[in-house]
Amino acid sequence: MPHIVSKLLVLSLFAVVNTAQALTIFTCEPEWAALSQSLAPEAKVFSATHVYQDPHYIEARPSLISKLAKADIAICSGAGLESGWLPALQKRASNRQVTDGADGMLYLAPFIETIGQHETKFFSTEHVHPEGNPHFHLDPERVSILAEVITQRLQLIDPDSQEQYQQTLIQWKKNWQNSIQSWQQQASQLKGQPVVVQHTSFDYLIDWVGMEVIADLEPAPGVPPTMAHAQSLVEDTRKSQPAAILTNWYQNDRAADWLSGKTGVQHLNLPATVDLKGEINNLERLFDHLLSQLQVAK
Repeated sequence: MPHIVSKLLVLSLFAVVNTAQALTIFTCEPEWAALSQSLAPEAKVFSATHVYQDPHYIEARPSLISKLAKADIAICSGAGLESGWLPALQKRASNRQVTDGADGMLYLAPFIETIGQHETKFFSTEHVHPEGNPHFHLDPERVSILAEVITQRLQLIDPDSQEQYQQTLIQWKKNWQNSIQSWQQQASQLKGQPVVVQHTSFDYLIDWVGMEVIADLEPAPGVPPTMAHAQSLVEDTRKSQPAAILTNWYQNDRAADWLSGKTGVQHLNLPATVDLKGEINNLERLFDHLLSQLQVAK
């Protein structure tokens, strides 16, 4: 009996040590949760938002406050994407490790070049970002840069596991570059194809692939489509015959359906990020899905 008790005690202590060593990562968006899990497989990773939510508009719920309060590190897009809800969440969580300026608070936008930057917020909408378009996870080259950024920050937060993070990154980058080569072959068949969009959710992917946005169903960034604006797009859409009209899963796509019916152009409703609880649960599968859907539509 003493021998059994001793073994149980050792196992219990081992479990406590493992639990203590498991890094807790809070992410603002699903794409960074998926990437963080790939770079830190042993970590506990949580996303504040999901694929069916507009990340501009999130309520600072008690469950999110609790998650952020326990986090060792928080990883967010930045560029103003979370400005409507993250500051309140940080204040209520009272976790010094994830306050702005702390090593545990990582905004990714400053580490890459964003598109669509401008000097002033020229009208009132949370979808206008002077720092640039915050949906940069849809450019595989930028993702590669940010994987290194995240790894470096993880190494700073968890120095005992520096070598493990580095080896994981090396393997991840090897696999990612192989995927990029495959995506580039698919992208070459889409280059120059026109598309109609609703908001700027897919701008980085469109830019990377080499497609061309000829119209936006939103009369202004973040302003819902109106019938008058949709009607104004009918003639140009018929003439240019774009490959598709693109919307994402959390948008109201009635205007896209209407324009599709008037012009005969296919409406594609696509995920703008990973679906952590579905089949498209990592960035590789997201790019595979998006490019395959675009190829079918062209």
